[in-house]
Parts: sequence; C-alpha cells; structure tokens
Amino acid sequence: MSPLTYIMGLPLAMALILAVVPSEKRQFFRWGSRLATLGSLLLAIYVFSVFDPPITDQPGPLPTQGTEESALEDEYGYKFTQRVEWIPSLNIHYYVGVDGIGIVMVLMAALVAFAATCCAQEIRTREKEFYILLLLMTGGILGAFMSLDIFLIYFLHELALVPTFIMIGVWGRGQDKDFAAYKITLYLSLGALLTLAGVIMLYLQFGSFSLLSMMDHGTQFAGTEAGVFSATEQNVIFALLMFGLGILVGLWPFHTWAPLGYSAAPTATAMMHAGVIKKFGLFMLIKVALPLLPQGAQTWLPILALLCLGNILYCGLVAMRQKDLNLLIGNSSVAHMGFVFLGIASVTTIGLTGAVMVMVAHGLLAGLAFGLSGYLYSQARTLDMEKLQGLLASMPFWGTLMIMALMAGCGLPGFANFAGELTVFFGAWKMYPVITTIGIWSALVIGAVYMLRAIRTLLHGMKGEQTPEVEDLKNWQRLPYALLVAVLLLFGFYPKLITDKISKSNATFEQAKKGQAPTEEATE
Repeated sequence: MSPLTYIMGLPLAMALILAVVPSEKRQFFRWGSRLATLGSLLLAIYVFSVFDPPITDQPGPLPTQGTEESALEDEYGYKFTQRVEWIPSLNIHYYVGVDGIGIVMVLMAALVAFAATCCAQEIRTREKEFYILLLLMTGGILGAFMSLDIFLIYFLHELALVPTFIMIGVWGRGQDKDFAAYKITLYLSLGALLTLAGVIMLYLQFGSFSLLSMMDHGTQFAGTEAGVFSATEQNVIFALLMFGLGILVGLWPFHTWAPLGYSAAPTATAMMHAGVIKKFGLFMLIKVALPLLPQGAQTWLPILALLCLGNILYCGLVAMRQKDLNLLIGNSSVAHMGFVFLGIASVTTIGLTGAVMVMVAHGLLAGLAFGLSGYLYSQARTLDMEKLQGLLASMPFWGTLMIMALMAGCGLPGFANFAGELTVFFGAWKMYPVITTIGIWSALVIGAVYMLRAIRTLLHGMKGEQTPEVEDLKNWQRLPYALLVAVLLLFGFYPKLITDKISKSNATFEQAKKGQAPTEEATE
C-alpha cells in the first residue's frame, strides 16, 4: 500500500474513531487529532525526503494510448502510486501518486494541518464535532493533492470544503458570522458547480477520469489541426475551470467572500482554508487545465493576467484601510493569490515554478498569521488594532513571530515568499511587462505600507488605555508557530529544497506550455 494512503487515511481514520468516543472525553479529541496529523506530517516528511523520480527535463515520445498506467507514471515522474477500482461502470478509480508539485503541496498541507490542530484549543463547545470536521478537512485536502483521478480530486476537495460552512456557522465569531457563512457558501458552491461542469465535459471528451490517460491522449493528438477536440470546446471548458477554480481561490472580482469568511472563522478553520484548501484551485489549474487545454489556455490566460491585477492592486489597497487584524490578513491573503495567477498566466517554466513556490510559502504564512491572530483574539477578545497597542512588551514571543509573519507577507528576503514572488516576476516579465511592473510596485510599496503600519500599531509604542491584559505564548503552545516560521525560513534561505522537487514536473510544464511533449530536436 502506498504511504500516500496512510498520509490521507490517518486523519480520516481518526475522524471515524472520534465519532464513537463519548462527548465528555475532551482530551481524547484534542490529542487524538494532534497525533493523527503528526503521523501524517512525519510520513509526508519521509516521502518528501526520499522522493527522487527519474529526471524528465526533456522526455522522449510518450507511450501509446494502450500502454499501462505504470508506464505513464514513469514518463511523468510520479512515485508512490496506488490504483484500485472504485466505480468501474464510470471508469473511476482510487488512484493516488505524487510528482514534484504534488509532494511539496502534500508536505505544506501536512505542516499546516498539524499546526491547526494544535491551535484549536479555543474551541470549548461541541469539541467532538469540531475535531471530526477538522480531520475531514485535513484528509480531504491531502487526498486532493495526491489524486490522479480527476473525479477523486473533486470529491476529496468537496469533502474538505463542506466543513468550512458548518464550522463558521456553529463556531464562528463576530456579529456577521451567519452572513459570512451564507456568503462563503453561495460563492464557493457556485465555483464548485462551474468546476464540476468542466470536469464532466473533460470526461465526455476523453472517456476517462485518469489524469495521466488524458495527458497521454492529448499528447498523441497534439500538433494536429483539431487536437483532441475543437478549439471552441477547449475555450468553453477552460473558461469553466478558470472561473470556477478562480472563485474557489478568490480571483478578483469574486473574492469578497474570503476576507469576511476568514475573519469570522475559528482559528483552525481559517488556517486550513486560507493556507491549504484555497490552493486546490491553483493546483488544479496547473495540473489539469493547462496541460489538457492548451488552446483554451492561449485564449483565456491573458484575461487571467489582467484579472490578477485586481487581486494584487485592489486587494492591497483595501488591506491598507483595514483596522481589524483578521480583515487585513484576509485581504493580504487574496492579494498574494494574484502573484500565483500571474505565474500561471505566464506559462513559462520559471513562472510556473514560482507560482508553486508562492503557493507553498503562502500556505505556511497564512497558517502562521491566522494562528497568531486567533491566539490574540482568545486573549483580548478583539482584533481591533486601535484597541491593541504596545503588545510587544507584554507578549515578546508572540510579538516577535507576528513581526516575522507580517514582514514575510511584504516579501522580506530570507522568507520563502520572497523567493517565490521574485521567481514569478522573472517568469512573467517577458509576457506581461506592464502587469509585472504594477505587481512589483504593489508588492514593494502597498504591501510594505499596510504590513509596517500593522507592526507599528499593534506592537510598538506605549500600551494603550483600552489594551486588555494578555499573556504570552508558553511552553508547548509555541511549537506550531515556531515550526511554521522555521520552515518559512528554511525554504527562504534554501529554496533549492523545493525547486529541485518542482523541477521534476518539467514534463507537465512542457505540455502546459506547448500542448505536446518536447521533441528530440528540442533536446538537442
């Protein structure tokens, strides 16, 4: 059995165990969840460390349509695969495996999931149900990042997404929590339905949900006048996927659910959704839409590049106006997604590599920032920055980590965010010089303004008269935050750790750029 099955299965198995444990066993829920996510994290670290597929920078011609899946796995650099029939009548399989992109996303998701379970101590009511939903979120999104069956990818993402609505409605905070729950439900349901329509249309064209079979089929017909199917059909399917997945990510102008939802969500929910689940849409664009629909991508990616300006510029300006810490972090999170969209729109190897790097870095950063803000809320019962001043004196450890998180958010060198954003700008410059210039300006100026202003207001100066008494993080409480900061710094100072893995997906990148496998002439 593949270790990927255990990585995904441990949280889901623990959720089943918790379902039969009496509700008064509160410590069992907490420590059981932590142990399950810790097990997934340790296995993810192991798989990450031993992942070393054959280098396929310039692969030869792909196998024919009748070749078994194992040959395609080798061709595209997938490891730790497992394939079992699930719904034979629809040709749907439990099919998992990871390439370079998948393994870094699984590691990031496992890190944030473990930190989120450690930061869920604020939940005091109906803990059993909360931890079951949190574990379902974890298992679902881990499975989505490692699935090679498109139906399974979609199914597991929905398994991770649905608990978000419930958790905000039941355990959310603030007077607008019900409105936030309804708004996020409507927006994300619309995005999921558009995505499902695109997935079904892909199945009708290819007759299979297997991602590798689809890519192989598409490669065989690449270069023909019609391709696998007509350019019109590709344009329609790519539009459905781009806007459906874009809504799930927070593509401007369909982003307004995100800051509101994160500000109302419990800490662990905000960490998981903003840090991990939101990356699903970007992951599926890179792994599914670009390689399978090259003509559709050629039509729609310039529009995506224009829309990402709304994320980078508009959401950055909105973040400057925020007085609530969670709303500031939420708008900043949406702005950072613009950098990933820009990297995807560039369709260059360096741009796509940078997009994946930003996805990983932002996942860790969002988990850290929302975790720290959640701890502050549990202490002060408010996140109004005008009522919270001079916190560094009374919370030195928390304050130091918050400074590091906010500085990482504005692209300070030394953090993984800087390496990812810089790579995106290099990749996108030739294709979109004007948009890239605006993105650089926004990152350097607008991002620095609202992040430095938050640092000054929250942490420096004299303690305000309205500032409540707060306690710093103690002992084991420091572990999840310190872990996320350490990995951000590790990937920032040594990005080769993840870029080497991502580069093993170069066959996928080449198909995304050209709609065909690289030829022998390209190798020469």
